[in-house]
Amino acid sequence: MPRIRLVTFDVLHTLIVPRRPIHVQYSEVFHPYLGPLEPDAIKTSFKSALKAVQREFPTYQHGATPWWSEVIKRTAVGAGADPEKVNANLNDIVPTLWKRFSSAEGYMSFNDAIPTVTALHEAGIHVGIISNGDSRFRLVLEDLGFPKFIEPIALSEEVNVEKPNPAIFKLAIEHYNNVYPKESLKSENCLHVGDELESDYHGAVGAGFHARLLRRPGPVGAEARKEDDEVLDAVEVIQTLSDIPAFVTTSGR
Repeated sequence: MPRIRLVTFDVLHTLIVPRRPIHVQYSEVFHPYLGPLEPDAIKTSFKSALKAVQREFPTYQHGATPWWSEVIKRTAVGAGADPEKVNANLNDIVPTLWKRFSSAEGYMSFNDAIPTVTALHEAGIHVGIISNGDSRFRLVLEDLGFPKFIEPIALSEEVNVEKPNPAIFKLAIEHYNNVYPKESLKSENCLHVGDELESDYHGAVGAGFHARLLRRPGPVGAEARKEDDEVLDAVEVIQTLSDIPAFVTTSGR
């Protein structure tokens, strides 16, 4: 196996997780404006709204703020809120949620995330991000104390392409080679780690990367995005990021 020189990570449910379930936090923000809504109804509605908007407006078309405004609006209405109240209060609800999920108020890091990133860096391995997310992830990672050496950072909102498209993985390599032109990094020297089978694992493999699918056991992994019909035969699965440094540092030997 070729030597791994760059490890890229997905962000949400790989490095960080909502501090409390998203539907609980949405319920708290909705309440002053829309009255009480059942958190379970918000949970179901959020998943439906997110999938629909991702399908209709991929890669944050028209910008992240209106994109998320549409998700929030559909979530509230789908959970039983009065559409007129939603429209009347959306300009207050959206900034409140936007601010919360731009910082440590809305998110926390997994216990193994920063130690893993740091161990890789200390071993001479470069660490990057490839995520279907918007630019707020930069603010969140900084607020949570992630090291500043993480680079490249490829966020779908910023590069206008999203996983599993191989182009986003190739952009990360191009960025790396622009910074380190003498290294001539190739996809076979890269490992991607994430929690989504199609976007992270198959997307990375399709781009020529090595890949590991992260499936955390127990409650900490409960909110990760999983499909009911997943087939994990021949998929390299790990349960903790702590497995990555030892694997990477022995590659190419």
